[in-house]
Formats: sequence, C-alpha cells, structure tokens
Amino acid sequence: MAGRGKKSTRKFEKKHLQDTLDRRKEFAKIKQRHQQKEKKKTRSTKKREQEATRNEKTPEQIKAEKAFAEMNVDDFFAGGFNVPSTTPEKQKTRKNAVSSKIGKRKRSQDEEDDEEEGDTSVSIDESGGEITQSENDASSQTSSVGDMEEHKGQLEALKKKDPEFYRFLEGNDAELLAFGDHEDLAEVDKLSDTSEEPPAKKKKEKLVETDVDVTDGMLTTAMVKKWQSLMEEQYSMKALRQVVQAFRSAAYVNEAEIQNSKYSISDPDVYHQVLITALEMVPKVLSHHLPSKEMASGKVRLSFEAKKFKTLTPLIKSHISSVHQLLANLSDAATLKLTLSSIEPMLPYLLQFRKLLKVIIKPIIGIWSDFSNTEATRITAFLLIRRLMVIGDAGIRETVLKAAYEGVVKGSHKTTVHTAAGVNLLKNSAAEIWGIDQNISYTTGFTFIRQLAIHLRGSITNPSKDSYKTIYNWQYVHSLDFWSRVLSQHCDALVEATAGKPSALRPLIYPVVQITIGAMRLIPTPQYFPLRFHLTRALLRISRTTGTYIPLAPYLLEVLNSSEMRKSPKSSTLKPLEFNTSIRAPKPYLRTRVYQDGVGEQVAELLSEFFVLWTKHIAFPELSLPIVVMLKRWLKEGGSRTSGNKNTKLNQMILLLVQKVELNTRWIEDRRAKVTFAPKDRAEVDSFLKEVAWETSPLGAFVKSQRKLREERVAIVEKGRIEGEKRRAAKEGSEDDEFMEDVDSEDEESDESDE
Repeated sequence: MAGRGKKSTRKFEKKHLQDTLDRRKEFAKIKQRHQQKEKKKTRSTKKREQEATRNEKTPEQIKAEKAFAEMNVDDFFAGGFNVPSTTPEKQKTRKNAVSSKIGKRKRSQDEEDDEEEGDTSVSIDESGGEITQSENDASSQTSSVGDMEEHKGQLEALKKKDPEFYRFLEGNDAELLAFGDHEDLAEVDKLSDTSEEPPAKKKKEKLVETDVDVTDGMLTTAMVKKWQSLMEEQYSMKALRQVVQAFRSAAYVNEAEIQNSKYSISDPDVYHQVLITALEMVPKVLSHHLPSKEMASGKVRLSFEAKKFKTLTPLIKSHISSVHQLLANLSDAATLKLTLSSIEPMLPYLLQFRKLLKVIIKPIIGIWSDFSNTEATRITAFLLIRRLMVIGDAGIRETVLKAAYEGVVKGSHKTTVHTAAGVNLLKNSAAEIWGIDQNISYTTGFTFIRQLAIHLRGSITNPSKDSYKTIYNWQYVHSLDFWSRVLSQHCDALVEATAGKPSALRPLIYPVVQITIGAMRLIPTPQYFPLRFHLTRALLRISRTTGTYIPLAPYLLEVLNSSEMRKSPKSSTLKPLEFNTSIRAPKPYLRTRVYQDGVGEQVAELLSEFFVLWTKHIAFPELSLPIVVMLKRWLKEGGSRTSGNKNTKLNQMILLLVQKVELNTRWIEDRRAKVTFAPKDRAEVDSFLKEVAWETSPLGAFVKSQRKLREERVAIVEKGRIEGEKRRAAKEGSEDDEFMEDVDSEDEESDESDE
C-alpha cells in the first residue's frame, strides 16, 4: 500500500500538481478581488449612513425650507416672512450641486447602484466629499505596496520555516517569488533629460547651452570637440549627457533602435571622435562629480545614497549599455582594447546594478577566452575580471568565478598547435583569480568538481558505445588540468607559509586526484595513452607544489606492460605524433615504431619527473626499489631475441633511467648512514637534506639536462612552425595579387572591347 501511495503521489505531482497550483492561485486572486469589493461596499454604506445622520434635519428646518414653496404670490409681495437661514455647509453643498450641474450630467439612482455593484469611479470620503478615481488609485497603490512588503516578509518566513517547499516554488513558480523585481536592462533606455546641472557659474551654463546646439540632429566633428573641451575644462554635466546620447547613437548605428535616437552620424570621422570622447571623458567626469575612494583592503567606497548618484544613474546605465553593444560588434583590436580599458574606472559605479553588471561580464569573458583576439586585448579583459573580483562582494565574486570557469571550458573545446599557448594563458590567468577569496572559491569549485565526478560515475556505471565521450574530450581534460593549476598555485607550501595558514582549497586535492586517476584508467587502451600522459602531468603538478604523495608509477608501468610496448613494432613513414596537442592516437599510428618510440619517451620523461620529486627524501631507496625491479624485469623481457620488442632506442631510454635512479639511491643511502636520529623524529626526517638543492643530486642533474634538451627541441619546432606560417601567408598574398592582376587585366580588356 505504501508503495502504491508513493506511486500515486508521484503520478499526481507529474500530471495534476501544476494545474492544481495554477487553479489555486487564480481562485486566490478572484477571492481577493471579491473581498476588496465587499470592503469598498461596506465603507461606502457606512459613509452614506454617516452623511445621512449628519444631514438629518429638524421639523423646524424642514418647515423653514418649505416656506417659499407654500407661499403664494400675494404673500410674497406683501412681505412679512422669514428668510430661511443657510449654513456654510449648506452653501458648500449648493455650490457643489451647481458645479455638478454645470460640469457633468446628473446620474440616475440606477446608474449609481450599478456603479456601486462594480468598481465605482467615484466614492465618498469620511467628510462627505467625493474622491475621484485617481485618488482611489493612489490609495490602492499605497495599500498594494504595503501588501507587497507584507508578502515579502511572509516569503522570508516561509523560506526559514519550510525550505523544502520554498525550493519547490523556486523550481516550479519562480515568478511568484520574484514578483517585486522589476529592474531590467530596459531601464537603460530612460535618459534623464530633466536632471539639473550642479551649481556652477551662470556664464559657464550659458556657454554650454550655446556651444552644444545641434542642428537637425546631425553631428559634426566641431560639435563633438566642443563637448570634449567642456568636459575637460568644466566637467559639464550637460555636455556629459549629450556625449552619452551621441555615444548611444554611435553604438547602435546599425540597429533599428537608432531610429528613435536624438542624433544621427553619417561621417566616419565623427563616429570615431564620438567613440574616443565617450570612452575617455565619461569616466573622468563621473569620477569628478562622484569620486570613489579605494580602501587598503582593495574595496571601493562610494556613496550610493547621494542625490548626485541618483541623478547620474540613467547616464551610467545608458553608457554601459552602449559599451555592451559596442563590445559585441567591434573587430578592431585597438578600439576593442580601448573600450575594455574604459570599463575599469566604471566598475565602482556598477556595483549597485547587479543585473547590468552580469550583462557586461559575459562579453568581457567572451573576449578573454577568444583566441582570435590579440594577447594584449585578452590580458586587458582579464585585468577587468580580476579588478571586479577585488572590489566586488561575495555574490559578485561567485558570479565572476562561475563565468570565468565557463569561459575556460568553452575556450578549450579545441586544442591545436596554434591554440595551445592561448589555452595555457586562459587556464593560468583563471587560476590566479581563484585565490583572491578562497572561501568562495572552495564552495564554487567544489560544485564544479562534483559535476566532473558525476560525469565520470555516469560513464562507469552506465557503459555504452559513446558514454566515454563525455570524459575523453578536450574540455574534460582541460578542466582537470585547470583544477590542478588552481590547487598547485594556491596550496603551495611557500604560499601557505607566507599567509600563515593552510589554504582553504587544500581539501579539494583529494577529490581532484581521485577523479583524475579514474579518468585516466577509464579506457586503458594504447589509443588513449596521450590522454593518460596529459592527466599524469596534471597530477605531477599537484604533487610537486603541495607536497602530496601520489603513486603515479603504477599507471606508467601499466603503459610499458601493454601489448603495444612489449611486441615488435612495424615500420612506418608517419611523422612523430604531437603528444602535447593530442589525447587520442589515430589508428594508423598503432603498433608502429614511431608511436612506440614516442610513448617510450613520454614514459621515461614522466617517470623521471616522478622520481625527482622525492630525490632528496630519506625514504627514496624504499620508494624506488619495487619500481626499479619491475623496470628491470620489463627490460629483460623486451631484450629477448624471440619475444622482445626489438626496439633498441626504447630499451636504452628505460635502462638509462634505471641507472640514474639506482645511482641516486646509493647517494641517499650514503648520507642516510650518517644521521643520528630515529624514524620517529618527524622534524628531523622532514629536514633531511633540506638545505641541498635538488639539482645537485644524481637524478636531479639528469632531469635538469633532459629538460633543457626538450626545451631546445620545442624551440626549434616552434621556430619552424612560425616560419612555415609566414611562408604560407606570403604565398597566399602573392596568389591574391596575381588574382587581382588577372581581374584588372580582364577589366581593361572588357573596357577596350566596349570602346
């Protein structure tokens, strides 16, 4: 029964719950309208009774008022009668009656009754006077504001009392909870042309009015320069308003909205001058009239309650809206960089406008994560993001971190030789801002890391033909590599020692390591060895900086023991595979000598980098012994004449690594034999060979020389790639010139034939 009840409940929630909630809301609205009508009718009846009681007349007053009606003509002319007295209240009533007769037709009692049944346009106040519909509207608006505040309080109480139901409302009827939030980007269109100029000399005000006169809305260079000079010399608010409106016309020059603009621009020089003036002068004038003060902590103090800020609010919104439009359509690198630079002094004023700030963050993140932009432009965009992280509060910082991570994921969907440097710049710069507020970074980063774990778990528990593709792609690999950079940068022992406390991000090391290991072993086939090498480097980075021991040798030995590396390869004419820009080896590379050599180089390099992390550690002999034994066993099998891989180059690389590790083991044992402390003395164990540089160890010197050789090799390859691109560009340019010459010659021939 319980099971069926739960099933029926779920069925009801799926099919009927939303309709039931909608009907209840409609019924509540109708019931509220009926209650308001009943209250209005009750008030009207009560006021009429009070008015009738106040105007009730005595018999003497009735007789006096009827004196004229009962008097004949002879008595009237004979005189001897008393004139009925009229009180000021009666005179006022008569005056109102006369005015009502003159101003509007007299309504019948039936019409009045009909109006009382519905929404009456005229009601009676407590003194007996009439209140028009506008007065009723004002009172109802005041009442509705009070009800809105009361309703907000009820929602806050509901959120604390029943958070589960409140979350249900957020998911199914968010508009009910956000009923009072009417601020929108459309407010940007409301320019305050009636805002007053701050007190200044009359002579200057007159100069502004005469100098900024525009004829027929067509802007000229002289007008813009006059505005610029007024803003530079006088910080004129009127000139500021004119420049903001002209800048809006320039930003929306290709949009339909420009039809309703105050100005029109047809000259490219005027367009350029308007952009330069607005981007350079508007922040200066704003900072003059409403200066901001930067605190020692990096926060910015600005009086948002000042009257001048309210006056400048429409201009700020309009200017930022125009900048947003400009960022979406600019292609020139210099202008784009200038536009981004102009936003930086405007950031303190935008802290009050959350929605506008979120809108402007998106194009900035897009420019920063777009590899087609120049490096200077991308760095300028990043500096804006970092500045916002410094001066913003917790909510703004969380928004910036989420947007930055989304930018990293979107910008790294494709990695080639040409984009690898840009992706590294993207990840390194994003990792920097993750340490500004580590408490918020921890909560935000935990959410994203949990998403990566959910994707991995789904691929493991629900295997299908294409389920692995959610893990084995560049975005997932770069995401894990990005988190390794974040942790290595902010959980470094030296950084923590400088700060005097451990990093708040340190608890994220364990989940990141576990997810990375799970991802690299999801499909342990030779085709995805390049992906395993990428993730191994990410784990080496974490281990190197945080001092965390991660057992990486077994995953590299697994590569050596695969069939790809144990069997004799076949010859091939393929060029060496670029492991830095590959996560998957093409099928033609499998079982070839060129691929086997490349994988062997990667394994030897990564094993040496793993060993060098602990080259000075007192337990290095015990750490290296099982790995050396397995490597020697592999060399023995690989060197077999019958079943070996017969790859002398590969075997020589592994043999050299084994020799250097054994040499380093003897070096540690010689120095360990001279110590006088026991293993239980943790402080002495940690300080063993602490003053010795790692490059002086036998293994350290070997790794240092290998790194230098690899750097020289990479530099030669990069130089050749750049020269090849130049030759290709020059060849394309010469082909274009030849094509244009052919077109010109054809045009000349056609002209001659026409003649």
